[in-house]
Amino acid sequence: MPVVFLHPTPLDHAYWVPLVDRLEGVRAILPDLRGHGASELGAGLPLGAFARVPDAPVLTMAQLATDIVSLLDRLNLRQAVFIGCSIGGYVMLELVRRIPRRMRGLGFVCSKPQPDVDANFAKRADTIAKARAGEREALFDSMARTSIGATARALRPEIVQELRTHMTMTAQAIVSVQAGLAARPNSVPTIRNITVPVLAIAGGEDLAVFPAEMEAFREAPGGCVSHLLPDAGHFAAYEQPENVAGIIADWLKPLGR
Repeated sequence: MPVVFLHPTPLDHAYWVPLVDRLEGVRAILPDLRGHGASELGAGLPLGAFARVPDAPVLTMAQLATDIVSLLDRLNLRQAVFIGCSIGGYVMLELVRRIPRRMRGLGFVCSKPQPDVDANFAKRADTIAKARAGEREALFDSMARTSIGATARALRPEIVQELRTHMTMTAQAIVSVQAGLAARPNSVPTIRNITVPVLAIAGGEDLAVFPAEMEAFREAPGGCVSHLLPDAGHFAAYEQPENVAGIIADWLKPLGR
């Protein structure tokens, strides 16, 4: 079964490797999103979609979705299951609007359908300012610490550096991604159009996406299986790869029939 895994920012496809190594019976497809890992940002991104930083180039969820559709076409995949964390989930919601018939199931890990609010806009504008001021390394240091749950940091302190090594985005990519995240649409209405099975995995220690926000996926007409990992942070699939792989494997079984 082809399963496309879409990683969170500012990481790359390696985020999923510990989980995929524990997941049998699937064809795992792990791209680096545009501007992440080995995928270039490209030129000609639009300006002006993030009102607080109008001169910021914007890597939209629509552009990322277009990239994934091109990947499916290149691999001759008519259908696939999609699993995404954070920005990966936002791209999946764009794909629901674009290619719903090519999606067999949707797994959201620490991702939500709601758009940004004022507090998010302020934080993204600050991140853009710091990236432009040459503070990229300090930003990554902070992201590595705050995105990983307190329990994982206590039990396995080396996990912070493990993930930190996969934060290699350029300053321009950081700016474009943050502007794109700020400009993403409200996808709550899109949930009404999800007629395939949905999996929603939330982290109780997640400081970016709250479990209550992920409850919105329960409204999907195709049905939703929800799990709360009380001792996991925003990077739950890397913090608890065996646990999350088991949850995904159980959810995938009916889809393979």
